[in-house]
Amino acid sequence: MAITLKDVAAAAGVSRSTASRALSGSPLIASETRVAVKEVADRMGYRLNRVAGALRSKQSHVVGLVLNNLINASFHTIAEVVQRRAAAEGYQVMLCITDADPRREESFLRTLAAHGVDGLIMVGTGRNTAMANALLAEGIGVVNVIRAAAESAAPSVLASDREGAHAATSHLLDLGHERIGFIGGLMSANSGLERFAGYEQALRERGRQVEDSLVERGPFDSAFGSEATERLLRRNPGMTALFAANHEAVFGMLPTLVGAGVVIPRQLSLICYEDIPWLRWWQPPITVVDNGAGELGDLAMNLLLQQIERTGRSAALVQAGRTGRAYRVGAQLIQRSSCARPSAG
Repeated sequence: MAITLKDVAAAAGVSRSTASRALSGSPLIASETRVAVKEVADRMGYRLNRVAGALRSKQSHVVGLVLNNLINASFHTIAEVVQRRAAAEGYQVMLCITDADPRREESFLRTLAAHGVDGLIMVGTGRNTAMANALLAEGIGVVNVIRAAAESAAPSVLASDREGAHAATSHLLDLGHERIGFIGGLMSANSGLERFAGYEQALRERGRQVEDSLVERGPFDSAFGSEATERLLRRNPGMTALFAANHEAVFGMLPTLVGAGVVIPRQLSLICYEDIPWLRWWQPPITVVDNGAGELGDLAMNLLLQQIERTGRSAALVQAGRTGRAYRVGAQLIQRSSCARPSAG
């Protein structure tokens, strides 16, 4: 009886798809696993039948969605859009939450590859670009959303973060605020870098320089938001406005402002980045920059389906080795009651 790939996989203690990739020399499979599977295959006398593999259908009708967290409202919206669109097209979605840990992200990418997903959408850390490019080269569709590394060969769907931050800061300057605090994300992320650039640009256009004492940048979590707000209030008693460009930080910032007895907008005008329902219900309702998360998810899914459906998986191969094209979705300033002219007192 002829030895099959399934026999080799069982003997090696791996899945069939992992065995196939290991024998093909895929960089998505750990080197020790590749060696172990090859040794088993050699011992059993198995030879990979590439012609038969090419004739078999490679579509699993499964797509992966890799996100940093589900606290971020935009990520949550994107997940809902991807799930709805995927279901309508007959695809299942495998959701992976990395907590912005590059090692966990790498593990998820390997798992998705082992399960033979047809494609994936990812909000990446930027630390596993080589592996994502390897997925693309193997014919698996890849789309970056919100964040993308410069070396990525996959297309990226990004928000107009610089323009949104510029509009928010300009609005506060138009109201007469001169000392505007900034709470932003890490500069290693597209959003952290571009939102700070928009803040800085708006200040420079009015002949002002960024004051280091008014700036806090850090991780995308609520604990940082609370600590950053406390530091800004302590260092800057004359601060009359605050732009919170780190969405996750808002969940720590707002309770801290309430705890400090800060009255909005009489004592402090406030703008937050990314809209969620309870910001509309906050008292007073908070002015926000809406980054169009629904449109980001829709466009990302459109691009992924194009890669999957255009001559099977071969469309993804066309992108391999190139810098992926970036697509932008516009941002909109939504004015509510949390901003006013600085108090004369």
